[in-house]
Amino acid sequence: MNAPAQVKSAFDVARVREDFPILRELVHGKPLVYLDNAATTQKPAVVIETLDRYYRTTNANIHRGVHTLSARATDAFEAARETTRRFLNAPSTAEIVFTRGTTEAINLVAQSWARSTLKAGDEILIGEAEHHSNIVPWQIVCGQTGAKLVVAPVDEKGELHLEAVAAKLTERTKLVAVGHVSNALGSVNPVAAITKLAHDAGALVLIDGAQAVAHAPVDVVALGCDFYAFSGHKVFGPTGIGALYGRRELLEAMPPWQGGGDMIRTVSFEGAEYNDLPYKFEAGTPHIAGAIGLGAALEYVMTIDFAGALAHEHEVLHYATGKMIAIEGLRVIGAAREKSGVLSFVIEGLHPHDVGMLLDHQGVAIRTGHHCAMPVLSRFGLSGTARASFSIYNTREDVDCLVAAVRKAQQLLS
Repeated sequence: MNAPAQVKSAFDVARVREDFPILRELVHGKPLVYLDNAATTQKPAVVIETLDRYYRTTNANIHRGVHTLSARATDAFEAARETTRRFLNAPSTAEIVFTRGTTEAINLVAQSWARSTLKAGDEILIGEAEHHSNIVPWQIVCGQTGAKLVVAPVDEKGELHLEAVAAKLTERTKLVAVGHVSNALGSVNPVAAITKLAHDAGALVLIDGAQAVAHAPVDVVALGCDFYAFSGHKVFGPTGIGALYGRRELLEAMPPWQGGGDMIRTVSFEGAEYNDLPYKFEAGTPHIAGAIGLGAALEYVMTIDFAGALAHEHEVLHYATGKMIAIEGLRVIGAAREKSGVLSFVIEGLHPHDVGMLLDHQGVAIRTGHHCAMPVLSRFGLSGTARASFSIYNTREDVDCLVAAVRKAQQLLS
């Protein structure tokens, strides 16, 4: 990996760290070093305060109430949708569907668009390094429709090349579903180029953006994708909330996949008339506070010097990679030329779970296991790894703590 260029910016990591109260916690008597950001990011005070303020001053159901609190909650909820639209540069708020997260968003497309569109012999193409959430929904819909799931392989570095995608594209390919960034390897996929390739072949494109939204600007118009899914908790927002961007003409033609309140205009025992977009896909009372908290998180990201933050984060990843590969017996898994925020590794003679537990006792939080990406780990002959994952508030000092904790774990288990 080439050393990142030095970027002059207004980004101040020490100042940003002050925005995240949990970073002042002690774990086993030691300052918390939080390196599990690919699983979930921590929350800035503005998000925590937004949630607190909502429940203290605004809590009410939305859209159907005429009283003051309902109107206030509805305005805040729909303002969060507009914030999400701006964050993704989507053309319209009608194209932003709130979901429980990336997983539900992908399942929505699978059970609405794919199930109603695909037939026996059609193909869905995915990458080998996908998260289970971008594998299992397609397996289910293939079982329902007779379509076939096709996999484009990654190379020994964990890179998904355009040539590998092109080799699997056929006239039967109806959808290409690919992760923007691999949660297990950190590889950044060339999603804009993949989208063009797929469109030229007559296929639609869904991008799993769960691991990308906190690590790069996302512009769905520039990407040209048909669907883009992400989770709020990966980008400093609450859990249980996320969004699906879908091109309006596709969403208009898709049937709802859940029935209930708010997704209808009229109901009789003879049938129902469905609501306008995006409400057609938002049955029942949504996670109102979560959506408002997501809006606060995205506003936070758009307020800070995000370019400077990402340059800082990349420098920390580069520093960590150099320090970790220098440890005898440690092997980094995933060496893509373009990486984002993830450093997966194995240590000779040590089980990843043991490594994770010993690091926790040093105050260092990492993730261990298969990271919901069992197929790609199998490709490398592994059942699991230890994974340190970085965000904008991590520092070289965090990396030094990680390295010291790994060396201590080696000593204790040798």
